[in-house]
Amino acid sequence: MTRRTPDTDPRLVALRRLAAEQGGVVSRRQAYELGVTRWEIRGAVRAQRWQLLNDQTVCLHNGDVSLAGHHWAAVLQGGPSAQLDGASSLIASGLRRFDVDRIRVSVPRGSRVRRTSRYDIRQTRRWSADDLAPGGIPRTRVEVAAVRAALWARNDKQATYVLTLVVQQGLARPETIGVELLRIRRDRRRLLLHAVVNDLLDGARSLGELDVGREMRRRGLPAPARQVLRRDRAGRYYLDLYWPDLRLVVEVDGIHHAWAENVVGDALRQNALALDGDTVLRLPLLGLRLEPDAFFAQVESAMLAAGWVRVAA
Repeated sequence: MTRRTPDTDPRLVALRRLAAEQGGVVSRRQAYELGVTRWEIRGAVRAQRWQLLNDQTVCLHNGDVSLAGHHWAAVLQGGPSAQLDGASSLIASGLRRFDVDRIRVSVPRGSRVRRTSRYDIRQTRRWSADDLAPGGIPRTRVEVAAVRAALWARNDKQATYVLTLVVQQGLARPETIGVELLRIRRDRRRLLLHAVVNDLLDGARSLGELDVGREMRRRGLPAPARQVLRRDRAGRYYLDLYWPDLRLVVEVDGIHHAWAENVVGDALRQNALALDGDTVLRLPLLGLRLEPDAFFAQVESAMLAAGWVRVAA
């Protein structure tokens, strides 16, 4: 009778094949269903061939666990209804330049939660089977995850940043994020997120200019002229905010100005103004949300340099 080895044992072959699809990680339940016993798991861990990530998951090697492996371990720890959620779901869907302290997993209300210090597994009333993304690791759809990542962000800056990244990196359109945001009836950050999505849609460009003008008055700065028509050799264009006496231009940029197809046109336009002797400052709507004091300080500095004198109240 031929003796089975780890390389020929069909149970272990099937287990390794499954682990290869899950970042090197399997659940105890999956192992048991393939016929691997708890005693065999314990023996492999003691022999340091495998490692336990928590009480429900096993990594079939003893090296560093990949991010995908941790994602799968978190979902498998959460149970059959678990979904990666929020920023963790976005990262699993391809979001770059954004990290999380702990992987977030959502399960339905009333589910048994096997808590672990490594992963953040929580019940949520917002869980829905309809939110599941098609294919791959169980995770919420990008637009759902984007809204929740913003709602659960540490602060308003992080909330704004994560929504902007999702749109800039092409993971979701602002329209679909806006539709998901309409599902949120109550949250302290809801109005901010509506404003951010509106900026991302660039459908409130004039509203952004009004916001800037209102903020100028609040800070005691002179009011600008709006949408002033200028012409250059290529045609004509409008300036968002203009102070003719100071030769100062402030351009209010929506999200579309960061996209590659607009870079050349924006640069030519700004260079033409500079050649005519104007000072041009750019105020992204994202900057208005995140660092208003720094941007308006630059506007005031340009005004002072151009000869404007603040009148004491």
